[in-house]
Amino acid sequence: MTTLTAQDNTVFTVASDQLDDADYDKIIPFLKEKIAEYGTINWFFEMTNFKGWTLSALWRDAKFDIKHKDNLSKIAMVGEKKWEEAMTTLMKPFTDTEIKFFDLGDREHAKQWINS
Repeated sequence: MTTLTAQDNTVFTVASDQLDDADYDKIIPFLKEKIAEYGTINWFFEMTNFKGWTLSALWRDAKFDIKHKDNLSKIAMVGEKKWEEAMTTLMKPFTDTEIKFFDLGDREHAKQWINS
């Protein structure tokens, strides 16, 4: 399950449970719409009670991030588990986008960073 909102060029995604293709059928068009509007965007991605991605959803996410690496300025990954932090580290070689992991308790700090 995901919720999507935006404030100017920052997209806020809150993901819970497991992300699948139905989630990415909403996420990707929303991100593309904001890229078309602003050129570059920031992406605040919060994981609450998160169980990861289906394989096809993970692939879609990776393809989007690589294809639009020049349109993503910053990505704040906000989560509660070490594997979520490891995913942030694994993404870094595939993009020049500034990516940072924040613990859920540091959500407000992550919001300040993404908008700085």
